[in-house]
Amino acid sequence: MLVLILGTWQVLVRGALVDLDEDLGVALHDVAPPRALAEALADVGNLEVALPLLAVAMALSLLRSRGRTWWPVLCYALATGLLAPLVSAVKAWTDRTGPLGGGGFYPSGHATTTAVTLGAALLLVHCGLSRAARSSAYAVVAVLVLGNGLGLVWRGYHWPLDVVAGWCLSVLLLCAAFAASRRGPGRLSS
Repeated sequence: MLVLILGTWQVLVRGALVDLDEDLGVALHDVAPPRALAEALADVGNLEVALPLLAVAMALSLLRSRGRTWWPVLCYALATGLLAPLVSAVKAWTDRTGPLGGGGFYPSGHATTTAVTLGAALLLVHCGLSRAARSSAYAVVAVLVLGNGLGLVWRGYHWPLDVVAGWCLSVLLLCAAFAASRRGPGRLSS
């Protein structure tokens, strides 16, 4: 939360962190991998990719539990539904210029979407996985979230701080959904 507050404050006042962030963004853009790889990673945050993955996890959770996990599914669906208005509100408030020009780039909606949908999907299905599969799944999600963020910067769609702010918002949304899912009916078991 502190990182999100600090980053937002720096973006609003165009502080020293913004200059460092933009220098880092240019440096990362200069060492980007082939365009196709960077674009594929950036595309993980597209709704056409992220939402079907979450929908499959929701369906698996409901099928595995014979419908008893409807409450956690609803909690993660609500977190995903809150993502767009929350990101849009912060973008409108900060109106940060992106690497390619234009405004409204802070925080990254794609980074937020990737982290929330993949994180929610993992939290919904992790109970049904073996310990080894669970560890592998967490590693894959972490790599995809990090790769998505790097892809967004490599392609020049966002500055690094935009991505980090998206991840911070994701943590807030996922923690709220997780806490709510543990308190209501149809809870997940560990």
